[in-house]
Amino acid sequence: MALSSTSVPAALEPTLERPTPAASKRPAPAALKHKRRRRNLRTLAFLAPWLLGFGFFFAYPLLSTLYFSFMKYDGFAAPTFTGLKNWAYVLDKYPFFWRGLGNTLWLVLVMVTLRAIFGLGIGLLVTKIKTGLGFFRTVFYLPFLAPPVAATMAFAFLLNPGTGPVNHLLGTIGLPQPGWFTDPEWSKPALTMLALWGIGDLMVIFTAALLDVSKEQYEAAELDGAGPWQRFRYVTLPNITPIVLFAVVTGVIQTMQYYTQAIVAGKVASGKAGNSGEPFVPGYPHGSTWTLPQMVYNLGFQRFDIGSACVVAVILFAISMAFTALLLRRKSGFLQED
Repeated sequence: MALSSTSVPAALEPTLERPTPAASKRPAPAALKHKRRRRNLRTLAFLAPWLLGFGFFFAYPLLSTLYFSFMKYDGFAAPTFTGLKNWAYVLDKYPFFWRGLGNTLWLVLVMVTLRAIFGLGIGLLVTKIKTGLGFFRTVFYLPFLAPPVAATMAFAFLLNPGTGPVNHLLGTIGLPQPGWFTDPEWSKPALTMLALWGIGDLMVIFTAALLDVSKEQYEAAELDGAGPWQRFRYVTLPNITPIVLFAVVTGVIQTMQYYTQAIVAGKVASGKAGNSGEPFVPGYPHGSTWTLPQMVYNLGFQRFDIGSACVVAVILFAISMAFTALLLRRKSGFLQED
């Protein structure tokens, strides 16, 4: 009797090896725990340089500053706990705190805003230049490389109300001649002009961001009838928004630490730049250039009141973090709306 083509003797059927119960077992919990521990150690090894830097250069100084703000400490004797006395002294009895806070916030709002606008404008100008692009980039960037002390002294000479060439030129064309660094109403605008002169860092950043914007987007917008302002508003600005945020946040942080230019300009304008042995009170003229970092120097290194200086440093840090958080929050809200 012939066998059916579909029937196969049971003895000839291929036998499939089934996994034994031992082979189907998962790794032991101890082995999994050991593997997880090795993975965590490897991750920590990669993070170690950042963690060490964060701990030694940020966390420890911040916690120490907060600790000493509640202590009476002159840098020599052992610190003693005083509670909120340092805070009460700085906020209520120290005569220059609110003036310095107002000057610092003025510089943050005005200087940072104008630097961002001016840097973006120079970046737009540079990207439109067809001939001599490298030359103009170098010309705009070179002032940023000037040392802050030398640049401030040069500006103080140029803006000298009596012998400076700027006032001489203004008088020649019949315009008012401000006192600049010797006039409380013009000292902060003069510092702002100095900051705008050294705009090369932002110019480079904005130029790179503008060159990275797709040309196809500009062509599509132009075909839709968009003018120069519409192309800037709806094409350029959305593409460089992260760069603008970066420029503003870093500008706020740098301006909250504004110290060198203000104190050098005050010394030069008051005629005490060369008299290193003569005491100099920061903020000349009449406290108009007095900033929070100068207050930290005055309290900590001139009055040896390190506890009160730490109070100002903590306030400075808190204001910087508040500005940064506000800017990041507005940026995230803007992206969600888009």
